[in-house]
Amino acid sequence: MPLSIRSGLLVALALLAGTASAQDDRPRPYPVFTPPAFQRAIENGTRTAEGRPGDAYWQNYTAYDLDVTLVPETRTVSGSGTMTLTNRSADALPFVVVKLRQNVHAHGALRNRPAEVTGGVTLSRLAIGGTDLTEQADGRPSPGQYQINGTVMYVVLPEPLAPGASVTLDVAWSYALATVDGGTFREGTDDEVYYVGYWYPQFAVHDDVVGWHTDPYLGNGEHYMPFADYRVSITAPESFLLSATGALLNPEAVYTERTRQRLAEAMRSDEIVHVVTEDERGTATADAPDDLLTWEFEAQNVRDFAFAGSDAYVWDATRALVPGGGVDGVVGIHAYHRPGTAAWNRSAEFSRFSIEHLSESHWAYPWPHMTAVEGIIGGGMEYPMMTLIGGNRNDQSLFSVTYHEIAHMWYPMMVAQDEKSYTWMDEGLTSFNTNEGMAAFFDGSAEDRPKVEAWDRNRQYHYFIAGSGAAVEPMRHSDRYPLGSPARTVASYSTPAVLLHAMEDIHGEEAFWEAYREYGRTWSFKHPYPYDLFNSFEASLGEDLDWLWTPTLFETWTVDVAIADVQLADAGVVVTVEDKALAPMPVRVTATYADGTTAVETIPVQTWLDGARTATVRFAPGDVQRVELPADTILDVDPTNNVWTASDAE
Repeated sequence: MPLSIRSGLLVALALLAGTASAQDDRPRPYPVFTPPAFQRAIENGTRTAEGRPGDAYWQNYTAYDLDVTLVPETRTVSGSGTMTLTNRSADALPFVVVKLRQNVHAHGALRNRPAEVTGGVTLSRLAIGGTDLTEQADGRPSPGQYQINGTVMYVVLPEPLAPGASVTLDVAWSYALATVDGGTFREGTDDEVYYVGYWYPQFAVHDDVVGWHTDPYLGNGEHYMPFADYRVSITAPESFLLSATGALLNPEAVYTERTRQRLAEAMRSDEIVHVVTEDERGTATADAPDDLLTWEFEAQNVRDFAFAGSDAYVWDATRALVPGGGVDGVVGIHAYHRPGTAAWNRSAEFSRFSIEHLSESHWAYPWPHMTAVEGIIGGGMEYPMMTLIGGNRNDQSLFSVTYHEIAHMWYPMMVAQDEKSYTWMDEGLTSFNTNEGMAAFFDGSAEDRPKVEAWDRNRQYHYFIAGSGAAVEPMRHSDRYPLGSPARTVASYSTPAVLLHAMEDIHGEEAFWEAYREYGRTWSFKHPYPYDLFNSFEASLGEDLDWLWTPTLFETWTVDVAIADVQLADAGVVVTVEDKALAPMPVRVTATYADGTTAVETIPVQTWLDGARTATVRFAPGDVQRVELPADTILDVDPTNNVWTASDAE
């Protein structure tokens, strides 16, 4: 349904849904509510009711030119440089918002997870047009001043930034890396591996729906980030192998000739090349007179920049072939890991499969490399062209996490939704993609690839929580999930994944994937909202899907259909199906005859939307031995009542 109609009818339809007539006893899913700010974006032409960017769609442009030094002995990261924002909106901006995420480790910082207190960010320079503002902040900032509120900094500009104009901040800062033992979030050090993320002042997103996004970083929730161009120089000890977002510009200055030769071989080979072996650790880089090397990186149109360094890593590399992607169809695949993590010997293989499979099933991976780095966290975390993954895993576990984190290169690294406010748009879609990847890789076609039923309900946490008091709706801000419960994982990962799986079954594989790809390609390198996703799928599939979105994403309604009765008669077989829960779903009923033939009838979702609690379907007469309803493909929480056999009637 077009969003303008949704908004206008919301109250009336909601009242009708809540006052069902006396002839039925079930509520109806209410229409998806369109927030006024999103409706205004449609009216302003920046978005459309069909789920596409409008002719007036815009995004601000940001760019960074930064120098950073990593000092392992003191765990210190210090940086300086410039950050530029170009205002592409129609409004003048009196201030800009900058995220200082390492302040989550400051004394007295608001957090929703335990973390080491390091002191946070020390801002030693903040200048505009040559004027240093760091000595001018006093209370509520006025033009030419700034204020830091936890992980968010507000910089009031000397004069409002006009549409089309740019402002450059000259910054210098430092902070101490948090340690694994002390408690850290998705980055940090164990004093052997140094993974540096969220390390620089970053402009917040200013978009066409909300304006500035000023949510603080509390630890649990992830991030909504603007696309940017980066040029970054990283200085580290000469023995360290560094990997980072972007292309390395000076390999001759930082690698030995042996390392460069092996790396070139890997980019020509379909085999895994050991660029640095266990015995060669610490010797793969060039000599430097002061024992420090500076690495130059450049990246375009990415939403973040991270890097990792260690002298404990071995390095495996190969290539992925991606027509239309990478550099001339080649993506460099790199795995950095410590010896003794056995499954990591296959990391490059897993990464190559992930990049090639996702590029084929979605659209081409556009960047020059994909790098997996082992260490410091229990799970995995994605950054553009990089992923950080904990080391102690078997093959299946490492493949699953590797594929999942690489799938994040599509969501949110290309389709850059607000994963802080709508985590399910990031993790749910990626979890769906991961299950598809698991099914494709572990298909039983090789001795080391035992078949994995990726969509088996015992692998999907949704079914363990749905209908319980612990379930919460996916349309919830990531910082507002109950702490210490599985609610966030289920609502953000599993429930939306099984919802997409149900949509694939309901609409058919071809139609579903056409709609799924259309949404992703349309919003690649842009910032969609949930309502863009809803509208895009509905436009592609030609159906109002409020009955699907509302119960599963805005509520915690469950599906529970059951075979209530089977009547065998000479005139035919009559099956009565009961809908025992709240969420409506079309139900496919399959009858199997004694000779092995099957017949299928479908109860349309409209039957339940009209208020019915039971429905009947008829099959041709014959010796029916089994009647079955699907379970895993319609989110049914109780599969025990989905099967009838002839022995049940005896």
